[in-house]
Amino acid sequence: MDDPFDKGADAGAGSLLRQPKAVWATAGASVVAFMGIGLVDPILPSIAKGLDATAGQVSLLFTSYFLITAIAMLVTGFVSSRIGGKKTLLLGLALVVIFAGLAGTSGSVGELVGFRAGWGLGNALFVSTALAVIVGAAAGGSAAAILLYESALGLGMACGPLLGALLGNQSWRYPFFGTAFLMAIGFLCITVFLKEQPKPARKTSLLDPLKALGHGGLASAAISSFFYNYTFFTVLAFTPFVLNMTPYKSGAVFFAWGVLLAVFSVFVAPRLQTRFGSLKVLGGSLVLLAVDVLVLGYGSHTTAIVCTILSGAFIGVNNTVYTELALGVSDAPRPVASAGYNFVRWFAAAAAPFFAPKIEGWSNIHIPFVVAAITAALGALVVVVRRNALTHEAEELEPRHAVEDSVAVFAN
Repeated sequence: MDDPFDKGADAGAGSLLRQPKAVWATAGASVVAFMGIGLVDPILPSIAKGLDATAGQVSLLFTSYFLITAIAMLVTGFVSSRIGGKKTLLLGLALVVIFAGLAGTSGSVGELVGFRAGWGLGNALFVSTALAVIVGAAAGGSAAAILLYESALGLGMACGPLLGALLGNQSWRYPFFGTAFLMAIGFLCITVFLKEQPKPARKTSLLDPLKALGHGGLASAAISSFFYNYTFFTVLAFTPFVLNMTPYKSGAVFFAWGVLLAVFSVFVAPRLQTRFGSLKVLGGSLVLLAVDVLVLGYGSHTTAIVCTILSGAFIGVNNTVYTELALGVSDAPRPVASAGYNFVRWFAAAAAPFFAPKIEGWSNIHIPFVVAAITAALGALVVVVRRNALTHEAEELEPRHAVEDSVAVFAN
């Protein structure tokens, strides 16, 4: 891909709004796709009540979603390099429409967890392909395309909980139907406005992402991120039960969390890297996140709300730095390195929602956050111990690539 920051002023914000309909169709569907990650957050207690389920059972909505997403990382490149970008997008969207709609009809938590897994497969296929399609179809160079995609990412992460709250206040089923409806519109728009993209010159093997993990630096980044993501998704999936708020109030909390995540990921992290260096910023942010979740677990209800929102800032910084390291630390092609890295880290996103409620059952409500604080600290420890494998590449990474790399890892 051409360097998006070497295109001059015309490739920036001035070209952002002058995009073909195909780009807007794909970007709009991307917003909805990223909404799906946090959509269920404010309605988890409502789902548990409506289906007579425990917190542990309802948290499996995240586990099934991200477990399938992790496995799908090995498949998405294989599929898109064979059938093309447009068909991969439409396949992913069709799966989301089907399984999100079915999720709204669930009569038991087991059905809902199963439908959520199918949703995860569709979302992985769509999100893994959307960036490449937007860049290929965009006007004004890669910079405008990447900025547009990053805006869709941040908007989706922030608005997912808000949409879940607005629709879920009436019934926990409505957010699922709403997502299916919006994705169906995206399916139609992409069908009409997007032309088929050229297929890659080289077909991706199912084993390429695993082979890429043989590089010590990439493996170190993935392992550290695995620990970090356990903390991240303890906050995302378990905290709603601790806060025990109405869907509106919980949605507002996680909307504020998402706004901080987006702002710190895109604007703050690159500036911190320029001043202090990637590894120092990452280590410091992980330690601060560990302290934050520990206070969240032992503080008052108001303190827990504040710490939940504040965690979005540390998570935003971590996401940007990790993605830079993952894409720059090895000589593997970016999509392949990204797939291998995400294959490892998404397993933690599946594990945290499963284990946090069980740990509470074995002990008390504070201990899941103690474990989350420990895993964040372990992530920082890996960065320190493996700094020789990461330092050279981290120093050579230019902070101006933070937005591009951040998007690429989320996309793959």
